[in-house]
Amino acid sequence: MTRSSSAETVSATTRQALIRARFDGAQGYDGAATLQRVAARALAGDLDRALAERAHTPLRVLEVGCGTGFLTEQLCALWPQAQILATDYAPGMLARVTARLGARVDVHLMDAANPDVSGPFDVICGSLVLQWLDDPATALKQLAGLLAPDGVLAVSTLRAGTFAEWQKACALEGQVPATPDYPDMPELSRWVPYPCQGMWRAERCVQAFGTGLDFVRHLKKTGADMPRAGAVGMGAGALRRVAARLEKSGAAVTWELAYGCFRRPPRAGVFVTGTDTGVGKTLVSACLVRRWQALYWKPLQSGLEDEEGDTPTVARLAASSTLHGPGVRCFPPAGAYQASLSPEAAARAEGVVIDPALLALPMEESAQPLVVEGAGGLMVPVTEEIMMIDLAQRWGLPVVLVARSGLGTLNHTLLSLEALRARGIAVAGVVLNGPPNPENSRTIAHKGRVRILAEIPHEAHIDVATVEELAQRLPSWPEIAGL
Repeated sequence: MTRSSSAETVSATTRQALIRARFDGAQGYDGAATLQRVAARALAGDLDRALAERAHTPLRVLEVGCGTGFLTEQLCALWPQAQILATDYAPGMLARVTARLGARVDVHLMDAANPDVSGPFDVICGSLVLQWLDDPATALKQLAGLLAPDGVLAVSTLRAGTFAEWQKACALEGQVPATPDYPDMPELSRWVPYPCQGMWRAERCVQAFGTGLDFVRHLKKTGADMPRAGAVGMGAGALRRVAARLEKSGAAVTWELAYGCFRRPPRAGVFVTGTDTGVGKTLVSACLVRRWQALYWKPLQSGLEDEEGDTPTVARLAASSTLHGPGVRCFPPAGAYQASLSPEAAARAEGVVIDPALLALPMEESAQPLVVEGAGGLMVPVTEEIMMIDLAQRWGLPVVLVARSGLGTLNHTLLSLEALRARGIAVAGVVLNGPPNPENSRTIAHKGRVRILAEIPHEAHIDVATVEELAQRLPSWPEIAGL
């Protein structure tokens, strides 16, 4: 287990000392921790699936809140060659991990909310840890900062509804339960550490006990009987009455679990998409390239019979206006077609089928930002099976969504944001293109829970100087990178 980060007040320090003492003294932990074993196996399965397509197996693994080593054992089995660093805030737990696994793992006394280890790690994980932290969202962001590019952070926690039967029994006996207030799924969705891609999934487990008091003893044996901050525990008589009430209803207790698996972007960069065709993606891409001195890639280009194409346009517009300024490095498209149709239809018109294998994200100069410009919007077909949103998910870059500023933009923009979040795709923000519309801007920011990165006004003439001026309206790369 781990302790939470908070101001160093006497009450917080005392509470954390009590939590650590309970876990250090939980001598019956291994025999009683049935649910903890279930959660560890499930989290290991999530990790195995998340890393199945990686070319290389993880070399460095950090586990936080390792307890007595249920998840640690799973990690050793998954990646026998990996260096595994198991950490916990309770010295007694680390001693049990060492007794269980010996020299196979390194152990380190550490507070998960204040990590004092050096990254990068290919995997960072922790099973049933977050419920002990005062500020889990901040802790996850700190841990995500220790990930290697394309690294995975996977955690599990308890969520709202856990111990519902005990809470009901308390209410029927006129008692206020001291069980913690766990987050619901909407709150958990706000804990995803930007710019990582990923989402939470829910699971329900029901554990049966012989008697109501067996449940109380179970919490004590696993060190989890600490009341929530500010709560007062029941007296012995009230506790027995509540336990008897629980026993009358069957003495079964529900654990509501949540598992989060988050992937750090494989390289620096963003994916620029739009709510529609012609909303200004290429102009915004040119501005981003100019603002960040970024690389540029248009994976799929259609409509060449009507225009020069976006790659030469961005190369021209994003160039420095000074005589000796650097040029723009553009990666060539993976596919370029004549017809002004979707990539799938334009390729088919030329008797070509787009090969998804050619749509691999360029990894050259991976520390330098890469602006990837999509074709049309998120639901534009690339092949019979693949849409642009599938590529956005595959590449793992945070998305810059370009939208019109005027009438009709709310529906298109909010639907696009909903589609991205349903896939767990990180959103860097929205750029509004067109005449200023403060009401639409405020509504998109509030309803879409998103940052408005910039509002780009209509320009009658676009040239290098215009792009250079507009680029200054956009955030710097460190502001977008987030880590």
